[in-house]
This record gives sequence, structure tokens and C-alpha cells, in this order.
Amino acid sequence: MLLTPPSFTPLFASRPDPHPLSFVFHAGRLLVRESDLALPDTALLAQLDVDRARLQPLGMLGERYCETGWFDSEPVLPPGYVLLSLRAVLFSNMDESLRGLAARAAQVAEWARTHRFCGACGSSTVLATGERCYQCVQCGHMAYPRISPAMMVLIKKGDSVLLAMHLHSPTKRFVPLAGFLEAGESVEEAIHREVYEEVGLRVQNLRYFASQSWPFPHSLMLAFTADYLDGEIRVDATELAEARWFGPDDEWPERVPHISVSSVLVDAHRPPGR
Repeated sequence: MLLTPPSFTPLFASRPDPHPLSFVFHAGRLLVRESDLALPDTALLAQLDVDRARLQPLGMLGERYCETGWFDSEPVLPPGYVLLSLRAVLFSNMDESLRGLAARAAQVAEWARTHRFCGACGSSTVLATGERCYQCVQCGHMAYPRISPAMMVLIKKGDSVLLAMHLHSPTKRFVPLAGFLEAGESVEEAIHREVYEEVGLRVQNLRYFASQSWPFPHSLMLAFTADYLDGEIRVDATELAEARWFGPDDEWPERVPHISVSSVLVDAHRPPGR
């Protein structure tokens, strides 16, 4: 499952380093060397005229300093380098620790890009000391990286589980139900609401499974299981293409790499041989 490597320590202030690990994005795509997905070195960033003020401290991966930033306009890249979508990066053969950091770096870079000016009064902002925060130089408004909690739930009914295909999913696979929390709502309340809204069912016995940061765009996925209580499947056609029960005698969705908590949750309840 995509996670921050245990050897990583966040930093909120830049450190001089001649050979940093630089995660630089444009429109959600990461700059990498095409042949081996290596990150750009300082010479290439200088060649591309990357604004050093756009490079944010990310942290330390062991002894390696990590930074993240962005291009305002698409750069003209030398042969052998590409801008690769973050989703392609996460499902690539890039080193697992770097994939975990790429997901974090994308969120920090996008936060920095969109908070150069105050959302309250429009004045310039500066990095606060000792925390990942932009502060307005005029009114003092403080802006932290956006984190959007989202529930995910696998509903169990006897030997079967409910999986759905979301209309706007880029993968077009059957997965557990999921949805963002509303303001003032607990995770448990969100699960009951989303399940009823999306498939017309009621559930009980909610049990926490796992959590995961997910950078599309800035989610914190909170995964649960729940037991079916009552109701018949009634699909919300604005959200789902299909929803149905999968049991031991059914053909299950194909296994996928354990990048997301969704695939881990499904495989933890997959019948033997399925």
C-alpha cells in the first residue's frame, strides 16, 4: 500500500544540498527521466530555469534532502525526459519509497502553488516558521495544506460483499463504496449517509480497517467494513454505473497491485481462489 517510507522526516525549512531529491510538477505531472524514472538533478533544473523560490522543503529521506515545486508553464524538456502523470508514477516500477514521497510532494507543491496569495484579502503570503503554513503579510490569515477526509466501506452480507463501479473512476473497476465527508460530519455518519444515498441500503457494526493518504487530489481515505442491515440495492445513477453483491461463486474483479487501501480492503475479504 502506498505509504510514506519510515525513514522519512518532514521538514518545514529549506536546507542547502548539492544533490537533493527534487519532485517538480506541471499540471499534476512529475518530471522524470523516461528510461528509469529518475528525478531531475540540479543541473537539469538550472537548465530549465526552475525558480528556486518555487521549491518547497519536503523533508529528509534518510540523509537525502527532498524538495518539491512546480512549473507555471509546460517546460521544453531535453531528450530523454518526460512529464509523467502522478497516477502513472504510482503504478510504475519507480522505487517504492520515492512513489510514496511523490504522492506527498504533489500535494505540498499544489498547496504552495495555490496559496501564494491570501484567500481572505488577496495580499502576498510568506512561509510561517516551524510549520507547513502560509501566512498573509497583511491580515495574518493562515493557510495549511488541504486534507479532505473520505470514507470507504466494504459492506458484508453473509459470504458476499458489495462492490460498485463509480461513474467518474479512471480505472472503471468494481471497488468499495467511497465518498467525502461533509462539514461537521463524523466518519460513521458519512458512511451511513453515503451508503443510503448511493445504493439505498442501511448498515450496522461499522469496523475500522485502515487509513491512507491519497493524492487525488488531497484525500485521507478512512476504510471500514460494515454489515448489511436492510434494504434493496437502488443505484444513484449520478454517482454509480453499477453496484452488486460478489460471493464465493461469482467471478470477482481482477487483482491489482496493492497501491491503494481499496485493493487491500477487497483482497482481505476475497474468497479463496477468487
